[in-house]
Formats: sequence, structure tokens, C-alpha cells
Amino acid sequence: MKILGLDIGDRWIGSAVSDEIGLTTRPYKTVEAKDLLIFLKETLHKEEIKTVVVGYPKTMGGSESDQTKKVVLHVEELKKKMPEIVWVLWDERLTSKHASQLKKTKTKEEKMHSHSIAAAFILKTYLDYLDFQKSLLQDQD
Repeated sequence: MKILGLDIGDRWIGSAVSDEIGLTTRPYKTVEAKDLLIFLKETLHKEEIKTVVVGYPKTMGGSESDQTKKVVLHVEELKKKMPEIVWVLWDERLTSKHASQLKKTKTKEEKMHSHSIAAAFILKTYLDYLDFQKSLLQDQD
């Protein structure tokens, strides 16, 4: 089953989608924050997604910032509007930096796409964690 990843910013939200088996991710779309709900309803239905992984922007020291609090409130509102979806907050430290290092952004379009690349990094680290958990369970058998 596919999983959606989100990198929530104040103005722009990057998204990424996994493949059916949770092995790979691909940057999907970057949307304006004001259009997020419409985007989610369309995308979750179209891609048959039941889990959304949202970047949790902790500080490098592991504490919460003002942005962290904004994201948590945003996710709480989304949970109320879409209770059938599993919402996962996932540590996103360094993902935006990784995305910007992958390719320096020169144009507005490249900057917009970098939000979706960051979402793909967030989602990939979550999928890697799930895979690691599966391997631990298999080792115990």
C-alpha cells in the first residue's frame, strides 16, 4: 500500500509517494498551504493512500521550535478532518538540507520542487525504519 510523505512549511508543502511495496519514494507535488486539504482529498483517493508521514521539525538539539508546534497543530486539525487516515509525525532533521545539497536551486520551479524532494527524504527514512523493524522481527523467529 502506498504512503504519502509531507514536508509542511508555512507557505509551501512538498509531497512524496511511495511505491506499492514501500521500497522506493518519488517526489510528487508541491502545493500552497492554503490548498493542502483539497490536494490531500484528491491524492489520497487517487493513489489509495491510508497513511501519511509528516515531517516533524525538531531542532538539532531535539527540542520543539515554533515551527514544530505549528506542524503538530496542523496535523491535529487534519486528523479531525480525516480520521480514517493514519497520521505519523517523523523526524525530519536535515532533510531540507539534503534536498538542497542534491541540487542547488536557481529558479522558482526548482525551489518549489525541492520541497517535494525533502518530502521524499522524510518518507524514505520512514520506510527504511519500517524495513529495519521487519528485519528485527524476522531475526527473532
